[in-house]
Parts: sequence; structure tokens; C-alpha cells
Amino acid sequence: MKFPHPLTLLCGCVLLAAVASHVLPAGQYDRRDDPATGRRIVVAGTYHSVAARPVGAFQTLVAIPQGMADAAAVIFFVFLIGGAFTVVDETGALRQGVDWLVRRFGHSHTLVVPVASLAFALGGVLDNMKEEIIALVPVMLLLARRLGYRPVVAVAMSLGAAAVGAAFSPINPFQVGIAQQLAQLPLLSGWLFRIAFLAAALGIWVWGTLAYAARTRTTPTTAPDPTAATLDGRRGAVLALVLVSFAALVVGVLRFGWGFNEMAALFFAMGVIAGLVGGLGVGGTAEALVAGFRSMAYAALLIGFARAIFVTLEEGRIVDTIVHGLFTPVAQLPLALAALGMMVVHGLVHVPVPSPSGHAVLTLPILVPLSDLLGLSRQVTVLAYQYGGGLCELFTPTNGALMAILAAAQVRYEEWLRFALPPLLTLLGLGAGAIGLGVATGLQ
Repeated sequence: MKFPHPLTLLCGCVLLAAVASHVLPAGQYDRRDDPATGRRIVVAGTYHSVAARPVGAFQTLVAIPQGMADAAAVIFFVFLIGGAFTVVDETGALRQGVDWLVRRFGHSHTLVVPVASLAFALGGVLDNMKEEIIALVPVMLLLARRLGYRPVVAVAMSLGAAAVGAAFSPINPFQVGIAQQLAQLPLLSGWLFRIAFLAAALGIWVWGTLAYAARTRTTPTTAPDPTAATLDGRRGAVLALVLVSFAALVVGVLRFGWGFNEMAALFFAMGVIAGLVGGLGVGGTAEALVAGFRSMAYAALLIGFARAIFVTLEEGRIVDTIVHGLFTPVAQLPLALAALGMMVVHGLVHVPVPSPSGHAVLTLPILVPLSDLLGLSRQVTVLAYQYGGGLCELFTPTNGALMAILAAAQVRYEEWLRFALPPLLTLLGLGAGAIGLGVATGLQ
């Protein structure tokens, strides 16, 4: 099966959301400010009908620029980080660094997939890394081509591994962290349980990536540059600057609560300094930044189109209706099936609400009282959210970062699905097993 162009697919989803606003009844939950998370959350048991507000044809068109405006911080972050890494690439540091890696480890190329995957998985575990990966796609593509791997392997080692790490993370502040706050659980509670399943999940994903890479590997189309056997001092300094910048990113996000604006500023500064250190000069650095902005335009705008889907649903007042309609039947199920049902429904909810934190503040305040009534552990309720919503990030077309990365890597959506679905189904089975074990043991 051949899927339409990503832009066509996302526009079709926007149109489908507009049509749904004419079919589904409008409804909303009451909301309140939550001091623990600093966000507005729904109030359980307050769903009520509101006046219908179907989205018309012109409003549907307006939702697209509105989605771009809503995602402006992410879009400009992608532009700036893309420009910064284009500067780094123009210095020759990335190519020289990749060539050095291939010369150093090319004889044991099977080590590259697990090492790279675990590095990106760490970013997912710590920081829910997604949009940051867009700028690193050229680097991963260069590495994959040097080793004879297809572009799908580059996406699997980066975004795929990061998404799996985020979904099973014991400390991801944007998923398990905010979910545990909403469930009034101690932060890091259940971390040993999560780490055990995180290790198993990463093993499944890395094994699947290795098997695909070995099955599709061809003779490398480009050989390492003979002059790049060693890193010279100037380019080594540029690569060191990149590593320091990523370390500062982790500290800034985890300790100082940085958002996309602060991260964008950090990488813009990195790009400017890298250009000067790498010998491009002021003019050359500016030209490289502009080239990077240009190359990121399509990928960045896809994020805005993806956001427009949620804007359309929200304008039609049917987001809460969808959530209420999906979770209400769960209350009628036996305990173990209710827990598994929550995981399945979270996967469905994550399609119209692809933001992990937005998903959490919309659903957890409803599900925590429900789990208490059912006698279900709140920790298991959080696990259902993590695994259902987190693993959905691997395939849902409303995930702007996924579509942008596939576009940057020139990987068709259906090609990605052919690779990702087998390990994804295994991971969903692993998540279901973890939830079943949590129910059986009364995980707290």
C-alpha cells in the first residue's frame, strides 16, 4: 500500500477533523489550575454538553496557519537548530567525525546500531527527545550511507530509539514525571520496575533494527575520505563544542526547566561559535545559517500542519467528547482488562492529542479517580498512559516530529511502517505484560 504525500496526509487529517465536528456532539470538561504541574487540568466527572460549533470550510483553512502559530516555538527551534548544524557541517567537522568513526569501527559495523540507538534512547529517557533529532538527520544519514545501511536505519537508530526510551522511561519529565504528579505519586516511584522493562524494550528495538540493517545492507555507496583518518584540532574543537552544547541542553531542561526558546537560543549560539571556530568567518557562517533555514523549511512546516489537526478538533469542541467516549466503556471492564483497555485507549487518544504533556493533563485527572473506584493501582494507570501514548509516537501521522524526520530523511511513511510495525507490536505486547504484572503484584 502506498500512502499519500505527507502534506496530503496531514491536510486530509485536518479535513477529517473538520468533518468530525459536524458529526460528533460538542462537549467539554471543566478545568482548573493545578499548582503541582503549573497547568490547567480537567475536573473528573464534569463532562457536559455545550453548544455545537462545527468547523466550516474557511475555518478549516484558517486552522492551518493557526496550527503553525500554536507550534511557533517548535518550528523556530527546528529552523535555528537546523541552521546551527548546517554551520557545523560546513566546517567539515561532521563529515570528518563520521569518517573517523567508520575507519575506527567500520570493521565491527554491527556495533554502530546499538551504540547509536542507546545514545538516542538516553535522550528519550532524560528529555523526551523528538524535535531535536530533526537537525541530526543529515549526520545519521551520512553515517548510515557510509556503512551501507538504508535511510530507514538512520531514522530507527535516532527517532525510533528515542521514542522507545521515552515511552519506557522512569524519569522522563514530560511523560512519567507529569503523569506521576497528576496521579499524586512520588516522583521516580516504581523506577526499578520501569528500568527492567526499559532494558527489555530497548533490546527488542535494537534487535529489530540490527536484523533489518543486516537484511538490507548493501555495499557502501561512498567511502571514507582518506584525508579524514584523524580529526584536526579545528574540527575537533567544533565537535567538542557540539558535545558541550548537548550537555548544557540536558542540564538546562532537567534543572532549569528550559523550553524550546531557550534550547533554540543555545543552538543558535553554538552555530555562530562553531562557524567562527571552524574557519567560516562571519559571512560564511551567515550563509551556512541561511542554507540550514532553507533546508529545514519543509520539515518545520509539517509540524505546523500536524498541529492544525488538534486546532480543528478543539475549535469544534470535540476533543473532550472523544476522550469521554473512549474511556467511559473502560469502567465496565474487569480489573485486568480495564488496565489493558486504558493502554489501548491511550494509543487512540494520542492520535488527536499528540503532545505527551497535553495528553497527560487531559486524561490522567479523569482516569485516576476511575482507577480508585475500580481498585486499580495508580502506578498501573500511569504505566497504561506511558506505554499506550508513548509507543503511539512511533507511527501516528499526527506526530509532527515523526513526519518531519521522515521528510528530512526522504523515507516514505509506508516504508517506515513496514519496518516499525513488527517491533512495535512486540513492544505493545511487552507493555501489556508489564501492566498485567503490575495488576497482579499491586504495583505502587
